[in-house]
Amino acid sequence: MNKQNNKNKIMEKYSIFIVLLIMIIICSMLNKNFLSTGNISNIMKQLAVATILAYGEMLLIISGMLDLSSGAVLAMAGVFSVSVYKSTGSLLVAFLVAILFGVICNLVNALMVTNFKTPPFIATLAMQMVARGIALLFTKGQNISQLGDYVVFGQGTIGPIPISIIFMAVITIIIWYILRHTRFGRSLYAIGGNEEAAIASGINVAKNKYVVFAINGILVGVAGVLFMSRVNAGLPNGAVGYEMEGLTAAIVGGTSFSGGVGTTLGTLAGAFIIGCLNNIMNLIGVDSYIQQIVKGVIIALAVIWDIHSKNKKTAKVILVEEKSEGK
Repeated sequence: MNKQNNKNKIMEKYSIFIVLLIMIIICSMLNKNFLSTGNISNIMKQLAVATILAYGEMLLIISGMLDLSSGAVLAMAGVFSVSVYKSTGSLLVAFLVAILFGVICNLVNALMVTNFKTPPFIATLAMQMVARGIALLFTKGQNISQLGDYVVFGQGTIGPIPISIIFMAVITIIIWYILRHTRFGRSLYAIGGNEEAAIASGINVAKNKYVVFAINGILVGVAGVLFMSRVNAGLPNGAVGYEMEGLTAAIVGGTSFSGGVGTTLGTLAGAFIIGCLNNIMNLIGVDSYIQQIVKGVIIALAVIWDIHSKNKKTAKVILVEEKSEGK
């Protein structure tokens, strides 16, 4: 019985990586160019922004919240960053401006959620509309072109490695460390698992919510810089739907919508699955409208699976308790 339980735990822990491996094999069979060096590099560059957003979504979902504004805030932070660069010529100042606006927007989200008890869905949906409106108002609906050296963030390399991939790798390590080796990371799991119990155990829930939103703001700001520099333009209408890319990657990677469950490597694998799926559909010429349908189905299936797994675990706990009481 114990061996069977151990096997089930191993399968549950590594199933997302098995799915990713199977997907890579299938994609390579569908198109011979899928595993080419150029295509893999292209997938990685495109993945950087979505993966960074996915980490922010993961942290929020683990703590029982979510962010529907990340795509719009990314665009707003990105166009302000581009504008500042064109005015000052300083890459550092432009980078910090993007982070500043990302953090400010997310602290407003935290204020609405924590102090005014607004559901995260509503608070971040409102921020989505405000941030997109500010981006369009600031640029008068026009794209900002001729970015010069700003493109180094999204198009530059250090040796053979794209800078955007280095950003993604460093952020992956930082987020992994936060969740696995800090009191703050453990607190997020506790808050998402049972907020009342977390309060009773002495966790400062309000403070932690502000911090996790601030971290999400930093990630969104970084993503904004990478996105604008990769497309070589300040696009106020850019990154539409990117919040769903991040949410999908986190959920497919095993982050539970009910909170308290999620891992950095699982989210990374989820992002790779979505990235590979997007890439292969483009390579084999799948219509963009059909691609939208496929992504929607994937989100629905991931949530259904999450609910099924949660119910199954709850049923097992109840069964064990009943057996213990019977004894």
